[in-house]
Amino acid sequence: MMNQTTSAAKILVVVNGACGKMGREVVKAVSQAEDMTLVGAVDKNPTVQGEDIGEMIGCGPLEIPVMADLEATLVMAQSEGLAVMVDFTHPDTVYETTRAAIAYGVRPVVGTTGLSAEKIRDLAEFADKASTGCLIIPNFSIGIVLMQQAAQQAAQYFSHAEIIELHHNQKADAPSGTAIQTAQMLAQTRSAFNPANVEETETLPGARGGITAEGIRIHSVRLPGLIAHQEIIFGDAGQIYTLRHDTSDRASFMPGVLLSIRRVMPLKSLIYGLDKVL
Repeated sequence: MMNQTTSAAKILVVVNGACGKMGREVVKAVSQAEDMTLVGAVDKNPTVQGEDIGEMIGCGPLEIPVMADLEATLVMAQSEGLAVMVDFTHPDTVYETTRAAIAYGVRPVVGTTGLSAEKIRDLAEFADKASTGCLIIPNFSIGIVLMQQAAQQAAQYFSHAEIIELHHNQKADAPSGTAIQTAQMLAQTRSAFNPANVEETETLPGARGGITAEGIRIHSVRLPGLIAHQEIIFGDAGQIYTLRHDTSDRASFMPGVLLSIRRVMPLKSLIYGLDKVL
């Protein structure tokens, strides 16, 4: 159902996972953005079907009911003009929802992590064939982008590095997409990290965390009270260099989300990472 304030000049936005913690923030941010119009709110929770998403999340009536049928919502949005789907759902379903959006000509902006490299490649090929823009963003925080850039500089001088990522205990995938992306960016600077000094033995399997092909250890922490946090620790003889980013409010991700919605509009292919569109 279209909001009466919709203008042809505005970007039409569907939020998939609208009733989740991130989805709620996206709904608020989009509804307040002068160049965007919320046209769809999708969520599988059966207890909220048909409710006005604005009233449900406490930002006033938006005349947009919560719907369970993503495909019907995508068809409706596409029929009204150029549209974007912002996805904050679950690793088990994000591939299918992203592919569906591309198939219907709706540009996906994906914040859900957990997509494998193989599935990202498949989505990239599909987006190319459809000439439809798609952004997969492991982390919408501009602070994280700055942290990753600083880490790439540090990797030129430090051959020892480990990553610790900490998230709330409702996060389904580990390690985080941000940690994986950070390790990939470090690998662009140096092909091998953490040369062994001794033969390590784990008396408790997993104690040393996961390890990438380049030898970067990634440690995942899941606890209530956390939101999203990451440390990159570099070491060398006589010194430690630590980069850390902390999130205290999900609203901190919204400037990156709104920027991504705007930047995906002219694209004809898939781009991975907020740094590529800043």
